[in-house]
Order: sequence, then structure tokens, then C-alpha cells
Amino acid sequence: MTIGILKESSAETRVSLLPEAVATLTKKGITVWVEQGAGEKAWSNDHEYTKAGADIKSRQEVLNASDILLSIHQVPETETLSNKILLGVYQPLFHPGLMQDWARQQLTTFSLDMLPRTTRAQSMDVLSSQANIAGYKAVLLAANNYGRYFPMFMTAAGSIAPAKILILGAGVAGLQAIATARRLGAVVEVFDTRPAVKEEVMSLGAKFVEVEGAADASKAGGYAVEQTDEYKQKQQQKIAESAAKADIIVTTAQIPGKKAPILLSEEMIQAMRNGSVIIDLAAATGGNTPFTKNNETVTVNGVRIIGDSNLPASMPADASKLYGKNVLNFLQLIINKEGGIHLNWEDDLVKGSCITHGGAVVHERLKG
Repeated sequence: MTIGILKESSAETRVSLLPEAVATLTKKGITVWVEQGAGEKAWSNDHEYTKAGADIKSRQEVLNASDILLSIHQVPETETLSNKILLGVYQPLFHPGLMQDWARQQLTTFSLDMLPRTTRAQSMDVLSSQANIAGYKAVLLAANNYGRYFPMFMTAAGSIAPAKILILGAGVAGLQAIATARRLGAVVEVFDTRPAVKEEVMSLGAKFVEVEGAADASKAGGYAVEQTDEYKQKQQQKIAESAAKADIIVTTAQIPGKKAPILLSEEMIQAMRNGSVIIDLAAATGGNTPFTKNNETVTVNGVRIIGDSNLPASMPADASKLYGKNVLNFLQLIINKEGGIHLNWEDDLVKGSCITHGGAVVHERLKG
């Protein structure tokens, strides 16, 4: 069996597997072909892959010969494939047409962003491993764009008050953002629709902003869920009060398969202090503000709104290392001890992450 590692598009710096992860596969007798230059932006050159037991090939050779293709993002539609297994993060809920095309090409597609968010799946959870980096980098990005200090300073020239940060969403990204902001000396307030995260938020030294009457989000896999109109009104009022006092806001709320909810209205942004910064991690699905543009910075009334859905790519080495470990753990589910492909459809993780197989779209959320 041959596993192929494709080079990502020019905008992506990560790679599916680093040489250390490739060595784990080659020691088991699995052939690994790596597209030339695939790991360069993650500080891993072709020579390191060769030392790990991989073969360096052209893109077309990797596409033609591989039984399993690893590609973080979607393989371009211009590249025709057939009877392959694709493994990556393909956001199938937002690309149903592409999934139909892949089904017609007889591709078996596993999208790791669709893994059931269970305890057993934690070691394969690419969303969490990458969100952890996004939360960390969001705060550093804010610090670079904010024109004042984060910590409090008392000097002979005068005192500097600490920055006030509001974090909307206390999932993996939000919790890491809290921890990073606190390390930098900021005062942090946090809002989340899930009361269960209050203890975690407070343990990190932040204040939890409570709004009563939230819909249960315990089974949403770490995502936001739709709320009632009454709750949304209470929510907006509380957020508005905190946003008006905040120097920096980090937003993280996303709903699978839907546009991200607007948490910061135009009125809230207009009420913020000139020079404030908003980091919107939900930019890829529309953003949590009406002005967010993915991979762009927009200024509204002196408030800088930075939309960046791919902050993990700004730390390519560690992001690739963590992502690769997730991939290795998943590969153990579909490769047997002899190094051959074995798709066990009784396994809820294999079934739950499979999007296309046998010429059809098989995932329940995309059928029909």
C-alpha cells in the first residue's frame, strides 16, 4: 500500500505529515510518497523525508500511485482522481457539490472535521489541535495590532492600566486565548452560551459573563447552537455592555454547516473605543461581525477588525506536528496490522467521518 502526501496550495504552510510521522509509517512497511517540496513551508525539506524512508515524487506521480492521499485542504477539481481514499479537512457541509463530484469519481473521502466529538476521538481531533493554536495566535496578533500595553505598568512617568479583553466563546480556541491573554497581563471577560464552561474560565483567571436561558449546547461538539430570540436579546445586551469597555475582542463562535452568528452588531462596534481591535476566528464562515472579511483587515470607526480563519498556518511546524499526530491516530483505524487498507464500518469514528464511498455521498448530514 502507498500513502501519498500532497503539497498544499500557496496560501497554506502546513503539511499533512512531517518526516517524524512518516517514519512511523515506513517502519511498518508502508510505502510513503511525498510530493516534492510538500514540507518546505513547515521547515521540513525533501532530504528529511527521504531519511524518514519516504520517496520524493512529482505531484502527478503521487496522485496516480497512492492508495491513500493526504491533503489538508480539498484537491483542486481540475485534478481528476478515481478509486482513491482522501483524508483531510474538507468542510463538506459547505461544499456539497464537490462531495457529489468526488462520489462520482468513486472516491472514499474521510473528512476529519466531521469526526464525532467523543472521548475516543480526542486523539484524532484536528479541530481542537488547530483551534488551540488559533486561540494562542489570536491574542498575539491582537497584541501586535493594539497600540497600547497589555499588562499594567506603574512607572515614574505614570501608570498604565491593563488592557481589557473580551473573548466570545470558551471552546478550545477561546480557552487558549484566555490563558495567553492572562499571561500577557490583560484583564479578561468571557462570554459563552454554555454555563458548564464557567468553572474552566474562572480557573484561568477570567470573569465569566452569564446570560440565563441558553439552549443546551452540550451535544454540539464544541460549537455554538441556535438560540431563542428572547435569549439573543439578552445576549446582545450583555455583550454590548462588555464590548463598550473592551480594548480587544476575540470572537470564535461557529455553527456547523451554517453561517457564523453575528455577535457584534454595527452599533456595538461603533460604541467601542478608537484604536480597539477585533480578531474574528469565524471569518471563514462569514464572521461574528457584519464587517468581517476573511484574510483581510477592515477598519470601522477606528476599530480594526481582523478576519483570519487560518492562524494555525502561522505556526506551520507545530501545527503540522499536531495535525500529523491526529492523522496517524486515524490511519490506525483504517489500516490493519499487515499494512493494508481495512475499512471497518462498524467503527463509529470511521463511519462518522466518511463522506463519500462506493459512488455515493454516505454521510447522514449530506444525504438528499
